[in-house]
Amino acid sequence: MKKDKTNGAQVGANSGAGVDTSAYIAKIAELEAKLAEMTADLQRTRADFENYRKQVELQRQNAIKTAQQATVIKMLPLLDDLERAIAAYAELGPLNKSMEKTLSGLGIQRISSEVGVEFNPDLHDAVMVEGDGAKELVSETLRPGYYYEGEVLRPAMVKVQKS
Repeated sequence: MKKDKTNGAQVGANSGAGVDTSAYIAKIAELEAKLAEMTADLQRTRADFENYRKQVELQRQNAIKTAQQATVIKMLPLLDDLERAIAAYAELGPLNKSMEKTLSGLGIQRISSEVGVEFNPDLHDAVMVEGDGAKELVSETLRPGYYYEGEVLRPAMVKVQKS
């Protein structure tokens, strides 16, 4: 027999033979199952939190965009008045380029509604239709329409000529 160096007990070939190892193995298996379950719970919780974080960020961005759109919509009558003033007074002409550049910088673009442009009900609001024909073309712009960041903010109010 050999002596164990740690506590002086004798260690033999049959040491631990009286100990039931199946209880230890069952306990280890139980703890491993519990660990796997807790790990899966942690992964689900992390995924839920990441999804929540993304949803909150998306809602924040949507709220900002909605507020910006509401502000721009309230400014459209002012833009209309400014355009009429520029059209009435030639000396205000240089102001038009500055206004277009500023609007573009804000993500606001004018909807194409010049004479001869094909009528598009998604972009144009026809208040008057003249003629009888299959092809519908814009004959006059009564009020300009605008895009805001690629979305129609206000359709252009136009007269349509069918030819």
